[in-house]
Amino acid sequence: MSGLARHPSRLWIVRHGESAGNVARDAAHAANAHRIDITERDMDVPLSGLGLEQSEALGRWFAARPESERPNLVLASSYRRALQTAEAIRASGGLAAGTPATLIDERLREKEFGILDRLTRAGIEALHPEQAALRADLGKFYHRPPGGESWCDVILRLRGVLDTIALHHAGQRVLVVAHQVVVLCMRYLLENLDEASILAIDAEGDVTNCGVTDYAYDPHHPPSGGMTLTHYNFVAPLTAGGTPVTSEPAPEGPDELGRVANHT
Repeated sequence: MSGLARHPSRLWIVRHGESAGNVARDAAHAANAHRIDITERDMDVPLSGLGLEQSEALGRWFAARPESERPNLVLASSYRRALQTAEAIRASGGLAAGTPATLIDERLREKEFGILDRLTRAGIEALHPEQAALRADLGKFYHRPPGGESWCDVILRLRGVLDTIALHHAGQRVLVVAHQVVVLCMRYLLENLDEASILAIDAEGDVTNCGVTDYAYDPHHPPSGGMTLTHYNFVAPLTAGGTPVTSEPAPEGPDELGRVANHT
């Protein structure tokens, strides 16, 4: 069996556009509040107006490519902001003709934060100091807040996503629309990284809203063909269209406690 029979020909992994949760988070931090003021469930938080513009700009960037270089399959997180991003890319002409309806895959959902949901850094320190101490001891790769997930938990479900792509979508040009931790954990899997390597990448900077991480199939990739990283956190599709680039700190960031506990 050839390597291409087990891999997509192209794989783009995109973080959703800026969400209303991002805007609420900024307001909470400015006020030094403990909680982010969002009424919806995390899975129901929509894109902001800017997030929609970012998604449309990315769609136009794909649309400017030859049709043979556009995605012809879309997998998306079940969260509203990811689905809206995927829909905007499609509506802007970013997909190849005949691309089927977006496949919703709940395994691409946001990392679950349990009792830390909607808390700012100040809120975690004030309300759950024991979790701050445990996170400092274990590190964010392994720390699982009560009712939530560690990065390892996210990686476990993403192994299944990659197996599904290999089994059902080999040879296709696949666009994945998801969340910041998902982007990083997919890199961990696709590049066979270890804990230190992926956390070093994370510490270099945040994944931008609608930033593109791109892999191409390489027949020479050892041992018998595989996916090679082409771009990471690529923002040219936004800057070329004059659309502001935004990002937000990853939950449980490189400092001892974390930067913010939700809405990535």
